[in-house]
Amino acid sequence: MADSDLMQLYSRRILALTTHIPHQGQLEAPQASAMRRSPQCGSSVTVHVALAEGRVADFAQEVRACALGQASASVLGQSVIGLDRAQISAARDQLRAMLKDEGAAPAAPFAELEALLPARAYPNRHASILLAWDATLDAMDQVGA
Repeated sequence: MADSDLMQLYSRRILALTTHIPHQGQLEAPQASAMRRSPQCGSSVTVHVALAEGRVADFAQEVRACALGQASASVLGQSVIGLDRAQISAARDQLRAMLKDEGAAPAAPFAELEALLPARAYPNRHASILLAWDATLDAMDQVGA
């Protein structure tokens, strides 16, 4: 990867998202936890959830990922409270389509994921970007959402 490609991939917008990842840490009494790891880069995200009436009532995440994975987790963390599984799954599917199938960026409340558009050209980074989303859905499935 050339230096100019790296500069485009790790834009100021992406790096700004990594400076504040909401809900970092663990929950005292999660209903479920799930960890996802990218075998390509070693990034990992562990998510802890508590649900009420099928919606995320409490959320925490332990993010040990590259800047792209951190940025994605940051956007998820900003809006995940109050959402149900279908909403999170739809946004995850939109993000995947944006990366792999040249789909549009997800809509609000996840519109900031548009900052990850340059990652389309780097399929080896896609797994890291999807980690927080997949871990969240896994944890919700454990609760039966």
